[in-house]
Amino acid sequence: MAKLNVRALLTALGKDPRPVTHELLDELPEDKTLSYLRGLLMATGALSARDQRPTNLERWINEKLATRTDLEDRRVLHGYAIWHHLRRLRQRVRGQQLTVDQDQNVRIHVNAAVQFLDDLAGRGTRLVACTQSDVDDFMAHRATYPQRTAHFVRWAVTHRHAHNLTAPATRWAGPSGPHDEDRRWDVARRLLHEDAAPTADRVAGLLLLLYAQHVNTIRHLTVDHVQREGDTPKILLGDRPIVLPAPLDALVEELIASRRGHTLVHAPGTWLFPGRLPGQPLSSDQLVIRLRALDVNPRQDRATALFTLAAQVPAAILARMLGIHRSVAVQWQQASGGDWAAYAADVAARPVRNRPAT
Repeated sequence: MAKLNVRALLTALGKDPRPVTHELLDELPEDKTLSYLRGLLMATGALSARDQRPTNLERWINEKLATRTDLEDRRVLHGYAIWHHLRRLRQRVRGQQLTVDQDQNVRIHVNAAVQFLDDLAGRGTRLVACTQSDVDDFMAHRATYPQRTAHFVRWAVTHRHAHNLTAPATRWAGPSGPHDEDRRWDVARRLLHEDAAPTADRVAGLLLLLYAQHVNTIRHLTVDHVQREGDTPKILLGDRPIVLPAPLDALVEELIASRRGHTLVHAPGTWLFPGRLPGQPLSSDQLVIRLRALDVNPRQDRATALFTLAAQVPAAILARMLGIHRSVAVQWQQASGGDWAAYAADVAARPVRNRPAT
């Protein structure tokens, strides 16, 4: 069926006298067939490389805004979606590819705002007249994304679209008990020593469990991130390579040797985890599904790993090693209550030859 869809799309494009460009494809409804064809044309050099997600996201937001019949609601949503989320996302990305999670995060925030405004309208209430009781009732009984709804309420109050409302942010306070850490190590040991699962899935799971790597970071790793210093393999996650211990080093080497593209149409390129679309890595959705099949919970297990590492390593070193922002590392350090005075005393007591380079 997919081949028939691509054939029909190519036939339709062939009838258009204009050359095939990104702009021409942008006029067509975005679906999996168009995404596959666009990826194939970029992979073969027929089209220049372009991150399509920002265009699709902006189109989706504009379609959402166009469906709003209430002009005040449309104005509020425009400010929230375009000026708050989309503008900040462009500043954060700064020319780099937009990840699936970043794209989905904006869509979920916008959907949460739409759901809340629709709920208010259904009860004959406007955002400007919304009461704390309205917020609490919606959050308790009907909110699909309560944390995102809370974010919209706080934004609305800050920008004076609503008044006298509170919707506190909730933060993860760390592992719920020793069993979280024990389970993380049990899964890691199984992935290291049992070969029932595909090598790619085992490596991805171990990078998350041992090094607290985000799913989107893992899927964008390439063979160039794996370096060798003599016979010692290392992986570059931040600005300093980390030595890969055995048997993880052998698994990574096996992954590099065995990886392949999804079809004969395209090669894996340099991606460690090549995906279905030509020239693209494995999607975050597919990677999450494969990790969960191995009993890896990406969000919880990564948070547990970060919490544990932050209790053992100072924030500056953690940021350099794992490739996370220093402010994020500091927040996890504060949450974990790491004793950096004890760490500094330990470093000072080491022989000079063993002290870390500065």
